[in-house]
Amino acid sequence: MAGRNGRTVRDLRRANRTAVLQRLYFDGPLSRFELGPATGLSSGSVSNVVADLIADGLLEEAGSVDSDGGRPRTLLRVAPGSGHMIGVDVGETRVRVELFDLTLTELARAERPLERQGYAVETIVGHIRDGIAEVLAASGIDAQHLLGVGIGVPGIVQHTPERGAVVHGQTIGWDAAPLEALLRDGSPLPGTVPYFIDNGAKTLGQAEMWFGGGRGAGNAVVVLFGSGVGACLVTPDVEHGRAVEWGHLTVRVRGRRCRCGALGCLEAYAGAESLLARWAEEGGSIPPGTDEEAALTAMLAAAYPPEGADPDPVALAVLEETAEYLGAGLSDLINLFQPERILIGGWAGLQLGPRFLPAVRRHATAYALRHPAQKVTIELGRLGPDAVTVGAAILPLADFFARGGRGPEPTAAGPAPAWRTALQERAPR
Repeated sequence: MAGRNGRTVRDLRRANRTAVLQRLYFDGPLSRFELGPATGLSSGSVSNVVADLIADGLLEEAGSVDSDGGRPRTLLRVAPGSGHMIGVDVGETRVRVELFDLTLTELARAERPLERQGYAVETIVGHIRDGIAEVLAASGIDAQHLLGVGIGVPGIVQHTPERGAVVHGQTIGWDAAPLEALLRDGSPLPGTVPYFIDNGAKTLGQAEMWFGGGRGAGNAVVVLFGSGVGACLVTPDVEHGRAVEWGHLTVRVRGRRCRCGALGCLEAYAGAESLLARWAEEGGSIPPGTDEEAALTAMLAAAYPPEGADPDPVALAVLEETAEYLGAGLSDLINLFQPERILIGGWAGLQLGPRFLPAVRRHATAYALRHPAQKVTIELGRLGPDAVTVGAAILPLADFFARGGRGPEPTAAGPAPAWRTALQERAPR
């Protein structure tokens, strides 16, 4: 039965389960007595929801605390083994696959390095499938128990009713790549296990907002600085974040050609790939046979050698120019969105951060409007190089919470009955 606002009793129960689960997940362990004020539910509702969640195996006891003169209060927490998720980071140097329990403790991981010619979508699909099989075998987890597989990818992700997630990755040569359909075709996973595919900067942002430097901020920008650059905007209107193609903002008219084909993009000056290319063009010595991460390490060592040694002036100049471009790019984000915080993550951002951050802050402040620049803090992300993978795993976890801790509902074969379609069309939006 639906109420005046269109919500059914089932909707209300799901919302109550979600409220209790999320409060225990982020702030637990808590007692039933504490859950009432924390969730806004009555003591009766808390008791009923907790009983349901314990019966479903989602909650477990976690000791007790003394009460004011009465019996000790039992503490509750989310049971770590009550669900599992897989997070996948389709990076530009490797594909990383990690298996987590419900509390995002890593249980197993697999990595596949990528060659420069290894970005064909079929190659990536193969790496993801192999990585999923590897982590499941290593952990002994039954694939039937997965809440889902979250995947962070470079590019714009379009969710279509016919083919699922389609990736428009111009910089990696993907033109409307039907990634979800390809993964499902011949997948070793059961058809009930959902895929959640989104932009890698958004999954990084999701992780930092839930568990990292973004906690408590209502308005933040999380920057992914790797081979290229991207960003995720989180505001009260976009609670779970929105990926913005910040790397393809034009910072120099008729400038360097970007991987996307345009001229003068920020990524053509601030991405690690272009940074290394500019060093090589100026005579820098990149060790042969090294990947981008090792090459950037060599460049940093040349620019900032041990005390007493002379720095490579070319490496130092390129890094300083890159810091200015990155700061100028951040100033655009500050002026456009006026965030409380900007967090810089990604493998290159974390590697360069300790040396880079003071100059980046200085340039961002110099190029931005004074009022929003005075209100923003610019810091490094706190979750390290696995942040995209963790954020990808959060995608199925967030869906699990939204459904009140229940598994995905099976998809009915064939079209929905006419009466169901008519009711859905009449339901208030």
